[in-house]
Amino acid sequence: MKEPAPINVIIINSHPIQYFAPLYQYIAKDSFIKLNVYYCSNYGLNAELDKLFGVNVKWDLSLLDGYSYKILKNNSTNPSIYSFWGLLNLEIIYQLWKAPKSVIWIHGWAHATNWLAIFFSKVFGHTVCLRGESPLCHEWSKSKLSRLRRKLIFKSVLFPLVDRFFYIGKQNKAFYEYFGVKDQKLIWMPYAVNNDFFREQYLINYPKRDEIRRRLGINLNDRVILYSGKYTNKKRPIDLLKAYHLIKPSNVSLIFMGEGDMRKELESYIKENQLQNVYLTGFINQSEIANFYSIANVYVMCSGVGETWGLSTNEAMNFKLPIVLSDQVGCAEDLLEEGHNGFLYQAGDVVQLSLILEKLLSKNTEEISEMGDKSSKKVGIYSYGTILSVIKDTFLK
Repeated sequence: MKEPAPINVIIINSHPIQYFAPLYQYIAKDSFIKLNVYYCSNYGLNAELDKLFGVNVKWDLSLLDGYSYKILKNNSTNPSIYSFWGLLNLEIIYQLWKAPKSVIWIHGWAHATNWLAIFFSKVFGHTVCLRGESPLCHEWSKSKLSRLRRKLIFKSVLFPLVDRFFYIGKQNKAFYEYFGVKDQKLIWMPYAVNNDFFREQYLINYPKRDEIRRRLGINLNDRVILYSGKYTNKKRPIDLLKAYHLIKPSNVSLIFMGEGDMRKELESYIKENQLQNVYLTGFINQSEIANFYSIANVYVMCSGVGETWGLSTNEAMNFKLPIVLSDQVGCAEDLLEEGHNGFLYQAGDVVQLSLILEKLLSKNTEEISEMGDKSSKKVGIYSYGTILSVIKDTFLK
């Protein structure tokens, strides 16, 4: 029986991203896929200011090794990954014209280059695939006029050009359906982190939990609540701090793993209310985050509108942590099973969050561990292997 021809896959992304580079390395190892990644910017390759972290960031893992890539020239007069016209890579037209017939995997529509890529991929006969993140629940926070305008543009202009929509979860699928995308065009491609790496880190670090706690100055007998993310309004870290204050914690520590422009607000609240055992770590690089996941007992993501998925939730679940998520976190409907591996609360409801934390922290060690085991099992299918299988099952002929 003749083997199928390899699939040509071209991924177009704004810049090298720490969550995606390991996925590209994983896909590139498969002999049935010829992968090329086009980046619209080299942002993130050097130590440069991250507007949301508020500090200079340079990731300490390889973002470009192990796969074929090209960084396209940016013709924008005001280059930026944070604005629509900040990425205008006219070279993408030539690259798509000369490429063999390929599956073109485009990450969202937030930049001018993405629109060029969608249009010219269609013109040149490629298979156009769009992988956005938007959950439907966030759409209702927009004005009626904005929703009407988006529906007109997406339903009549952009989405008809797309052959396949890679939806990352239930809310993202509902978003596409709301804008008229038919079921036959929708393909589940889960958002995932490098599960194998984090599970290996769990096995290495878990036996050293006491040692890590001593090094970080955290009481060995404390229950540890962990927040992982930027200190920004979207992430709502002040909600968690206020909830911690309400529970009047005894033998509980709270770690905010991250950095951002809300640091002063958090520090002021801690000082004014004389809160103890609260740690603001500052920016933690990829090689060090396992230390904090390993010593935690509970993981909380308290974000509001704008948290389209929340990949640090995937990370935490690989470390066998129960999860507490707000109802605005995009992955909540997919990764959280109420009462089994965690709890859901209404975003912004500090009292409800405090009651959930009290309930969870009052459980014995075995009960918390059992919930963590369910988290680990649940996130297992949200993997690079699943993504690779989806690509091959869909496009390999």
